[in-house]
Parts: sequence; structure tokens; C-alpha cells
Amino acid sequence: MGWSIHQPVGLIHYSPSLSYRGYTLFSTNRGKHATLIDMEGRICHRWTSDEGIGYAYLLPNGNLLCRTGPETETDIVNGLGGSSSALLELDWEGNVVWSYRNPLLHHDFERLPNGNTLVLLWDAMSKEFSSRVKGGYESEDDPDEMLGDNIEEITPDGTSVYKWRSEDHFDLDEDVVCPLENRREWGHGNSLNVTPDGDFVVSYRRTNTVGIVDKATGAFKWKWGPNEIAHQHNPTHLDNGNILIFDNGAHGRGNGASRIVEVNIESNEIVWQFAGSPPPSFYSFNISSAQRLPNGNTLICEGAPGRMFEVSSNKNIVWEYINPFFVLDPRSNGNANATFRAHRYGPEHPALQGKNLDPKNYETLNHLYAPGVG
Repeated sequence: MGWSIHQPVGLIHYSPSLSYRGYTLFSTNRGKHATLIDMEGRICHRWTSDEGIGYAYLLPNGNLLCRTGPETETDIVNGLGGSSSALLELDWEGNVVWSYRNPLLHHDFERLPNGNTLVLLWDAMSKEFSSRVKGGYESEDDPDEMLGDNIEEITPDGTSVYKWRSEDHFDLDEDVVCPLENRREWGHGNSLNVTPDGDFVVSYRRTNTVGIVDKATGAFKWKWGPNEIAHQHNPTHLDNGNILIFDNGAHGRGNGASRIVEVNIESNEIVWQFAGSPPPSFYSFNISSAQRLPNGNTLICEGAPGRMFEVSSNKNIVWEYINPFFVLDPRSNGNANATFRAHRYGPEHPALQGKNLDPKNYETLNHLYAPGVG
């Protein structure tokens, strides 16, 4: 999305009769807050962590599961996008009730019904194996050991009871690093979701690959993406069996533009998509998400410019909001409102039952960030 110094932030548009009414959760990259707003853009609840909140979602019990700010003291991951030093579970009042600390944590996580937590972890591959990985541009700073991706299942006490390694299941001839990326990482996993069968929906940005991994065998049950999508994020499994994907379009062919695609995994056909009009009006080089809502609409987080909007199945924008919370981004030496993902929760969601969501609790902030509303 193009920016202007006169670009408004906060609520931009809302069509009540066409939207899925609920509460939207988001956080600012490198910020310290997770914010829950209503459809009018008013803050209804907020969590704070001095360790940072890079990304968060609500658990059914109303707690917030989040990853902290980036790891800065481990050289092999320093400066990598999506890096986090810990996972925290915060109660409604912001108290830490559980934590898992690992400097190799990155991007995504999933709390399982058995109480364990799936996490994405980087893992250094051997020098010999790294030399066999194809693609990427070479430089004098290339490490001897590239980073692969692990999926691990962690018990509440931090014990690992399951491990999946990308290097054991990637194909050296098929999974080729984008030529515009360096050789610090092979896949750069940026998403981890679980199907109703307990398998993993995964995304690897550097190889333009989305897949479903059989948890029992570790093998890919479905794999798709190269020459179809470019540096994608947030594939999710829909009730109809299709996969919804935020196709960033970064390092792709033609002018930079993003889109949302719904893919039938039986035919590998794109059965629905949303793009900007004109196409460059919707573009996020990195991060971002798409959530299919119960009424058939789709909530989209255009991450880099901090824009969140809801589109109907016939592709009309029915709700639009721009993250008004900016933080200093040391990579650009300027302020940014980049948003990794956004989630919408209906009023009936278990996490919100019995909770105080009165925006008057945040009257001062709402006066600053939701002027003229309420």
C-alpha cells in the first residue's frame, strides 16, 4: 500500500451489515503490547510485556500466548527476521503463567489440545550438508553451517517429546533457495498450523513452498508453490480442506504485488483469490496473514504497512483499519507499524467469555487513537 504523510491511521472503513462482528487482536513488530480492538477501532483490552510481544493469539481459556522480541545474544540468529528469545503465556491481567526460553525460537507456535506446544526452531546443519543446498547468492560472509528448520513438541515443563527436521525431508533438487536470498538459511519457515488430523501445515519463504507434513511419518503429504507463489506467509487449513495463503509476491515476477489465494490441494488449482486494484495497491514484502472468517469473509493483515482489512467473498472491502502504534525499527532507523499477523474473534469465542471488554477502560488511549468514535 502506498503511504502519504497525510495517511490516516485507526479505523478507515466499517460496513456493519457486511462484516463479521468481533474483536481483532494484533501487535506491532518490536513493540511491547498486544491490542484487542472492537469493530469501531476502540481498544477493549491490552497486554504488555517488557520482553516485547512480536506476535500473539488467544487461547480458549482467555490467556495470551505470545513470542517475545528478537534474540540478540546468539550470533547464528542475530538479525534474522522472526527471531524471538521466548514464548510467554500471559493471563488476562498480563501476568506470566508459563514460559519457554530458547534462543533458536522463531516465527510461529501452536498450543495443542494435550497441553503441549509446537514450536519452530532453527537448527544448524553440518558444513558438508550445507554445501549441498542449492541456490542463494554467495558472499564472503556465508556461514559454514546453514540453518535448517525444526518443529518440536514441548511439554509444559519444556521437555521436547517430538522433533521434525527439514533437512531430513527437503529435496535438494526441488527445494532451492531463491537467488535473491543469502545462504544463512535454507527454508526460513514462517508458519506452523495443525490440520484436524494433527498434521502440520508449513510454509518456507526462501523456497516458495507450502506443504502438509504427516506428523507420524514426517513425510510431505502435499507440497506446492514454486512458480505459483513468492515468499508467502500464513497458510491455514480451511473447513473445506483447501489451504488459504498470503502470497506476498516478494522476489516474484513482474511488479511487486501481494494476493490471497485459496488452493484446492487435490487439484492444485487456485479456486479463489483476492488482489489489489490496481495490483500494487496491495503489497507487503514480508510478514502478513489471512484468516477465513465464519461468515465467509477473509480478514487480511497487510503486514509491512500495518494495514488490516476484511473482504467479502465477492472481494469488497467491508472493514479497514491501520495500526496506529509505531515503534522505532533499528533496521530502517525510523518508526514503523509493521504487524506480523491479525486475528478476529467473535463475541462467542471461549477466550472472551466473562471478560471486561468495555472500551471506556482505555478512554485515554481511545481518545488518541480512535478519535471521533464511540
